[in-house]
Amino acid sequence: MADSRKPILEIGLNDRFKNLVSCDDGKNGVDDVNKPDFRELDLGSPVSPLRTRGSGITGAGAATTTTTTTSSSSSSSGSASGRNGSNLGPKKSDSGHSGELSGSVESSPKARGFKPGHARSYSGGGSSVNSPPVNALPTGNICPSGKILKTGMAMKSSKTDVLGSGTGYYGHGSIMRGGGAGVKSGINVCGDAPPTAKKGVLSGNDAEELKRLGNESYKKGHFVEALNLYDKAIAICPGNAAYHCNRAAALIGLKRLLEAVKECEEAVRLDPSYVRAHHRLGSLLLSFGQVEKARSHICFQGHQPDQVELQKLQAVEKHIGKCTDARRVGDWTSTLREANAAIASGADASPQLFACRAEALLKLHLAEDAELSLSTSRKHEPSTGSSHSKIFGMRSEAYMFFVQAQIDLAMGRFENAVSAVERAGQIDPRNIEVSVFLNNVRLVGRARTRGNDLFKSERYTEACAAYGEGLRRDSSNSVLYCNRAACWYKLGLWEKSVADCNQALTFQPNYTKALLRRAASNAKLERWAEAVRDYELLRKELPYDNEVAESLFHAQVALKKSRGEDVHNMKFGGEVELVSGLEQFRAAISSPCASLVHFKAASNIQCKQISPFLDTLTTKYPSINFLKVDVEESPAIANAENVRNVPTFKIYKMGSRVMEMICPSQEVLESSVRHYSI
Repeated sequence: MADSRKPILEIGLNDRFKNLVSCDDGKNGVDDVNKPDFRELDLGSPVSPLRTRGSGITGAGAATTTTTTTSSSSSSSGSASGRNGSNLGPKKSDSGHSGELSGSVESSPKARGFKPGHARSYSGGGSSVNSPPVNALPTGNICPSGKILKTGMAMKSSKTDVLGSGTGYYGHGSIMRGGGAGVKSGINVCGDAPPTAKKGVLSGNDAEELKRLGNESYKKGHFVEALNLYDKAIAICPGNAAYHCNRAAALIGLKRLLEAVKECEEAVRLDPSYVRAHHRLGSLLLSFGQVEKARSHICFQGHQPDQVELQKLQAVEKHIGKCTDARRVGDWTSTLREANAAIASGADASPQLFACRAEALLKLHLAEDAELSLSTSRKHEPSTGSSHSKIFGMRSEAYMFFVQAQIDLAMGRFENAVSAVERAGQIDPRNIEVSVFLNNVRLVGRARTRGNDLFKSERYTEACAAYGEGLRRDSSNSVLYCNRAACWYKLGLWEKSVADCNQALTFQPNYTKALLRRAASNAKLERWAEAVRDYELLRKELPYDNEVAESLFHAQVALKKSRGEDVHNMKFGGEVELVSGLEQFRAAISSPCASLVHFKAASNIQCKQISPFLDTLTTKYPSINFLKVDVEESPAIANAENVRNVPTFKIYKMGSRVMEMICPSQEVLESSVRHYSI
């Protein structure tokens, strides 16, 4: 059990996804991506009608001249296919989504972002595909981007200019990029971006630049900055799967895993063949313990799975299976071991596995550790689809409330336990285990209420019977044991009281009420050593409780007396006693209990500052004899004890000095006093 109680070292989530979130350079293979994206215009009068402009090339040259354009897709694909079936030049290497955060080369998603009607020209391999000739251009001095051009300024365009009927006016009518199929409301559309006709509209190239900057921030570990940049890129091109996948990587860095899952799901929706998004989504689902859902993405059909993630999935699946089998037969030691192993193998963000760990700890009578483990489970986001998934035959969300109810019941929070298990029943009304436990919790709560009412009426024997009925239904309930111990104490059955307190402390070691009742029962049985031990534990839990301090003092006096020691000079608490004569001093430090002497001077500032703290120690440590000597008024004592500096503290026992401290801190002083208190 010693090893099972050690806290699980939570594996850093960034490290778990390091093979899925590293960056590439974001290059898409388009050479002219930074060149101006508009054609040369005939700069005449800004109000002159559209007219056809001659090419200025005659003869054979005119017959062979073609217009070659380049285009940068708003998506991250590094390749494209022509729409007219013409043979393209040599195909560029398909390296996946350009600029996506990746760690390995894999199959690329299909090319995205090409709009019908976007004319392109490709050359290579002895053939070429040409853009259709430009038939009409405006003669005004306003170009499609809204910029004012100087006469004679040469420009290039990646798309044909078409006269449309949109609301953005450039000279006569509105000028749009691309053909009709790729135009919405008179504008060029990138992905699912909302239409706009405002001057200075952002383009796919702007989104690519934002993505590139986001990748750079991500590489530096600036996840918030990277996330903001990816958000801006998505605002321009919401239909780009790579942007969503990159955003998921930044969210993983910020440990916002559920949001990262949703971004990966969106990337897969936009491009079902996007392998990197599938792998990243699978790894996230595995961390939530969603084995079957993770498998469908890690083992994506038609693609080689990542071997590291596959091994993690197999290990998590194996340990969850063993955990289920052990829990079914009530082997809580094995359940705890397998739950820990599943968490360590990769399901380190699964609330259900941490809840399982808490349940096993509770069944092993480690209620406080169980509560700590359950609080850890709440730090993790609920796994995606957890309301429909199941664990141990119970709906995952219901299981969380089921374990919470068990812990509440064990800690004496009866009303909370009823509420929690009722919530579990609402989520999973057909689960037999939940239904049985709900009925049991209600019966235990009623037994406790009846016992309390009988105790208040001083019907202690009947109260014992009522608490016993509750214990027959919940044999590990520390509160019921402690309440019954109070009844035994009132009946003078102190042995039974001690026995019930022992049971309560087995399940809840720091249960102060059980410690108090056991100490009082031991005192009645004159078991002074046991009583002193319990009161000392209580002093640590309740350092300023005067009743506990006084009980400890009397138990200490009784213990000394039972050993035949002199106790006539022992006193409880009170003020620090002033000692002025040498004989008085020597008699005081000869006390059988330890004596702390404060050598001080009325004019010394440090002495004035620490004196109030010394007064508080008299209450916290009543077995210590606290004395003070003013070295200016009693130089004989100072000389006899060789005191040269103030404040000086010396501890004596049976007339012999055992410790000396000069100008100690409050922490050091209290630590020394605590050490020499009985």
